[in-house]
Amino acid sequence: MSPKSLLKKCPRCKIYTLEEYCPLCGEKTKVPHPPKFSPEDRYGKYRRLMKKLAFGEKYYS
Repeated sequence: MSPKSLLKKCPRCKIYTLEEYCPLCGEKTKVPHPPKFSPEDRYGKYRRLMKKLAFGEKYYS
């Protein structure tokens, strides 16, 4: 496991920890890093479709 994936962040407290749950509030922590960039964007089609549905044609063009 890479060191980057060990670090987690509490969405409620905004603190970083190595634990699965926040030591202050008990909320489940999340990985704060964005997904790895790839020129072959496998989910780009779905992301654009969600933007189109959420914001309409005007935003999407």
